[in-house]
Amino acid sequence: MKIAIGADHGGFEYKEFLKGAACSLGGAEFVDCGTYGTESCDYADAAVAVAEFVSSGAADAGVLVCRSGIGMSMTANRFQRVRAAIVHDAAAAALTREHNDANVLCIGADKITKEQALEILKAFAGTAPSQDERHVRRRAKLERCGRLSDFSLLAQEDPEVYAAIKAQVVQEDTEINLIASENTSSRAVRTAAGSVLMNKYAEGYPGKRWYSGCLPVDAAEELARKRACELFGAEHANVQPHCGSAANMAVYLAAIKPGDTILALSLDQGGHLSHGSPVNFSGKLYNIVPYTVNRETERIDYDELEAKALEVKPAILLSGASAYPRAFDFKRIREICDKCGAIMMVDMAHIAGLVAGGAHESPVPYADFVTTTTHKTLRGPRGGLVLCKEAWAKKLDSAVFPGMQGGPLENIIAGKAICFKEAMQPEFKEYARQIVANCKAMCAVLQKRGYRIVSGGTDNHLFLVDVKTTKGITGKDAAAALDAAGIVVNKNTIPYDEESPFRTSGIRVGTASVTTRGMKEKECELIGTWIADILDDVTNLETQARVKAAAKELALLFPVP
Repeated sequence: MKIAIGADHGGFEYKEFLKGAACSLGGAEFVDCGTYGTESCDYADAAVAVAEFVSSGAADAGVLVCRSGIGMSMTANRFQRVRAAIVHDAAAAALTREHNDANVLCIGADKITKEQALEILKAFAGTAPSQDERHVRRRAKLERCGRLSDFSLLAQEDPEVYAAIKAQVVQEDTEINLIASENTSSRAVRTAAGSVLMNKYAEGYPGKRWYSGCLPVDAAEELARKRACELFGAEHANVQPHCGSAANMAVYLAAIKPGDTILALSLDQGGHLSHGSPVNFSGKLYNIVPYTVNRETERIDYDELEAKALEVKPAILLSGASAYPRAFDFKRIREICDKCGAIMMVDMAHIAGLVAGGAHESPVPYADFVTTTTHKTLRGPRGGLVLCKEAWAKKLDSAVFPGMQGGPLENIIAGKAICFKEAMQPEFKEYARQIVANCKAMCAVLQKRGYRIVSGGTDNHLFLVDVKTTKGITGKDAAAALDAAGIVVNKNTIPYDEESPFRTSGIRVGTASVTTRGMKEKECELIGTWIADILDDVTNLETQARVKAAAKELALLFPVP
């Protein structure tokens, strides 16, 4: 057992005594964090050093000694994952380990003898945390503190903003989020995104900045860039784009000129705003030729796409979508690009997490450029990313800076680095697989209840329900009724939609967020049943109230990270 130990001048002699008794603790290894004499010093210094060891996992436990133990415990408990307890007898030491999984023992030298301190430490080190359900549940609540501890400073500093953030926490905790473009990032990602790295201006790239003092942010950005390349098997990565649209803009600036032709999936067929909508920069600056899905199958017909590409001869053939429930055939798209002489660009924003986890074929081996957001199925901070072949690296980087952006958001880039590392862990593959399994399970319930599903099903994290054909209602009304029942989806156009984009004939349903919470097929089938119950009669307030209560009960069983 590795124990980080620290004391102030009032606890120095106790610290030395406990270190000397290591043999009676089964040969425990002590890491001495000071102080190293009886001269007056500040208790917080030693407490910070010990708490950092324990919080980082570099030590299994910690011991802090001052005259009362109070100041030490207050300091240590400011660190996440530290559970410091003041203990005056062996029974209490065993109890706090068993019930609370305390990992830092705080001792008051004025309260007990050295020998008593040793007996307390023996009891502390020799007791394992209870795995009884009630204690596990309570420790989880202690650690999370309702997630309010992450931003508790704002309660006094800015109560209005605090109230808004708290309302978001409550909403996430008590509702079922099925927005296909949303997810919940880890606490580690959120911590990095809110870190002091936001204070640094860092125009340029690692090692080539316009400002001095960039060594820390250089390290974080280089980590993000290297991890992105490793995760996706890319030759080059630029992690600076602020969002997916900015990532797409960077590729356009790097590879083609204003007025050049881009062949892209039409927005009303499942494409994205930045793929050529006339109200977006892409539609204003470039000649966008849209392609569509087959009217009968509601899937991309690659023969039709090839014919269109050979006719149009686009500078870029862009694939990727925001509302396409089927897998893309990237190998076939590469062949089409080669035949028509187009640059192959893939926007994998929605499926990036599935690609990272092996639940969808990767476009990276085939495409010249791959863009993505880093949230959605990838489960990181809101931001953008571009991957490209090495031949395009210099032009891409110049397009991002100085061509398009100034200072990058280094705090968000650090969050990206963390999410890339998380996506390289073995459990992420299971997560990606489960997203798809959950989506298929939920979709199947709606089909069995008689709802028409666009394209007949799903291969990924989302599916589209045609509520207009099935129930004669609009997507707007369907989404509003579900929202009232604690189930959040979005209205969405479907292929060849006759309704306006503000009303729509469909809704889009995604399973990334509920999968992050730990839900599986059983829960997703239940949610699918609730969706059908609501959509069967969107005016039934009793059904909405019943489902809202049930949805909240289910949500609370699967806490947000």
